[in-house]
Amino acid sequence: MSESKKEYKHVLTNHDITMLGIRSSLLQASFSYERMQSGGWLLAQLPYLEKIYGDDKEGLAASMTDNLEFINTHPNLVGFLMGLLVSMEEQHEDRSTIKGLKLALFGPIAGIGDAIFWFTLLPIVAGISSSFAAQGLIIGPIIFFSVYLVIWLLRITWTHAGYNLGVKAFEKLQENSDIIANSATILGITVVGAMIASYVSINLLPVINVGDSISVSIQTAFFDTIFPKLLPMCYTLLMYYYLTKKQANPVVLIVVTIIIALVCSAIGLL
Repeated sequence: MSESKKEYKHVLTNHDITMLGIRSSLLQASFSYERMQSGGWLLAQLPYLEKIYGDDKEGLAASMTDNLEFINTHPNLVGFLMGLLVSMEEQHEDRSTIKGLKLALFGPIAGIGDAIFWFTLLPIVAGISSSFAAQGLIIGPIIFFSVYLVIWLLRITWTHAGYNLGVKAFEKLQENSDIIANSATILGITVVGAMIASYVSINLLPVINVGDSISVSIQTAFFDTIFPKLLPMCYTLLMYYYLTKKQANPVVLIVVTIIIALVCSAIGLL
């Protein structure tokens, strides 16, 4: 390492990195179709880039320009990437190296974050919380928002981890990103798939009259006995088909589901 890099090694303090973790919440404060999260990404780091470069206006301008390039990553784990890249800015690494790491890592971090948070942790917590809330228990929303608060606070930990690991984080993440993402995805799919039976309900109301005094419920006698939870599974797979194969808008599918439910209820089918 050159003498110039040694000179700038300890510009940022632990408090600065903690505040960077908090400011990483600004990632999604500015969106554009062209550059996605770049505005919020730069805004979160700007005070610390200004501290690093001081009177070097050209260096600051170059860093700001690079940080306004396209980025789309996970908001809960972005602090890790910010900490890593800020540590490289602090050491005045080559700009092409910093840009290369950013481009190489924001995609895997987004995949890992989606697998862990959106597809695994939060659906499970939401399901548990909803069960309590459905029983009128205040513990339901308390559990959900408490977990979300912990997730938010952990962004400070991720930021310190990225900053302290420095360039070594690149190799570690590249080695384990596929394993982490795949494991979390498998767990999430298994749990969410099992929850279909509990949280998707379709009950048919029609009955078959046998003789003058005997009525047989189609739902109870046929589906619940021979094919339990068949209808919820079929409808869930139908929605999955439209989401993945037809690229349907989720909001449209929700509205269609509500309309179908209302119509079928009005005609006495559900």
